[in-house]
Amino acid sequence: MTEKLEHLQMLLQNRLFMQLRKELEEENPVDLAELIEKMTKDERILTMRLLPKDLAVDVFSEMDPDLQETLLSEITTEEIDHLVKEMFVDDLVDLLEELPASLVAEILDRVHPEDRATLNRFLQYKVDTAGSIMTSEYTSLKKNLKVPEAIDYLRQNGQDSETLYSCFVVSDTRVLLGVVTLRTLLLAEDHLTVEDLMEEKVVGVQTEDDVEEVAEIFSRYDFMTLPVVDKENRLVGIITVDDIMDVILEEDTEDFEKMAGTVPSDKPYLKTSVWELAKNRMGWLTFLMLSGILTGAILTSFEDAFLVIPVLVTFIPMLTDTGGNSGSQSSTLIIRGLVLGEIEMKDIVKVFIKEFEVSLMTGAVLALLTYIRLRILYPDKPLIVLVVSLAILATVIMAKLMGALLPFFAKKIKADPAIMAAPMITTIVDASSLLIYFFLARWILKI
Repeated sequence: MTEKLEHLQMLLQNRLFMQLRKELEEENPVDLAELIEKMTKDERILTMRLLPKDLAVDVFSEMDPDLQETLLSEITTEEIDHLVKEMFVDDLVDLLEELPASLVAEILDRVHPEDRATLNRFLQYKVDTAGSIMTSEYTSLKKNLKVPEAIDYLRQNGQDSETLYSCFVVSDTRVLLGVVTLRTLLLAEDHLTVEDLMEEKVVGVQTEDDVEEVAEIFSRYDFMTLPVVDKENRLVGIITVDDIMDVILEEDTEDFEKMAGTVPSDKPYLKTSVWELAKNRMGWLTFLMLSGILTGAILTSFEDAFLVIPVLVTFIPMLTDTGGNSGSQSSTLIIRGLVLGEIEMKDIVKVFIKEFEVSLMTGAVLALLTYIRLRILYPDKPLIVLVVSLAILATVIMAKLMGALLPFFAKKIKADPAIMAAPMITTIVDASSLLIYFFLARWILKI
């Protein structure tokens, strides 16, 4: 990518514009957007103006929102009009959602009144709903069309559609009746009608459905396109697989950030200010630091135990680390299962039994290894070795069960299961493992 950028910049500097334009036309719009982002202001504007208009629209749609805003302030009114006119509605809505209000008003003033009404309607949908990511640029069919008529209609009206893979069949009042694929139409006999070929059982979503539910449907059925209907089952838009891939990436990123104990951010790491990064992390760090008071209180309450037998303190880090790691393993798997829909609330008993069995196996192996190692290191302290080994076993069982059940609890109270990941689990398990350890020490060692 660096070599390609340097080559393009060399062509610009030497004013070899015809050769540059030819090479630009051979590039993928996604790659071009990334290359242009790394250029200087003057290089960026000149490169965009050298692109064929249709390619310029595709490249602009693939750019980062911040760069889009910058470009809109640098190019002419005529260039803005062309970009706005040729962009797909869903891409234009995404752009408007990121722009300042003054610039949004300026762009809306330039679009056709009918398009403006569509954009305003789309902008009213709540963020993270099916309506907010759908596009109205699709081609629908009537059920009474014969195969040649349907194909001819698609040829005449499909050029502005985002996809023609699935054609949705609607009534005169736009009620969704069925779906027929373009492949089916092309291979069908001419005397058949769309109604003869369409599949009436259509899986779709409503405008207010959450995007996570939409993503689950795409994943379950391997769809390329999904219809979006209103409460009266009238077709109002479609969602394509490329749009939902962006949603899945955003949702996964958000879950990872929550699991790491930080507030999710809409901006890439390198474009987020130091202050915002610190602010996003400070809440969880403060909570986890204060929760450490509980661990300190437990150590204080059992101070007499490790004053009598100081060697007990030696094993605390091993115990808490093992517990935290065990809990994180279980919580990560369960959280992922809940997010993907592989695990549901009704599966809590199955999960409990499975994790209990796993914890017994892993705990027994770790306890045995601990016992063998400590018997070699402390041959004269068999009871202490027994205490530590039993504490390892009990801690692993406790940690894995907590790691498995706490995400269910989070989902039950309508919270994101991802918050029950490593930071939270580790804090809870640390305190619990110390309680187990010192109770066993008092019971077995009689202190």
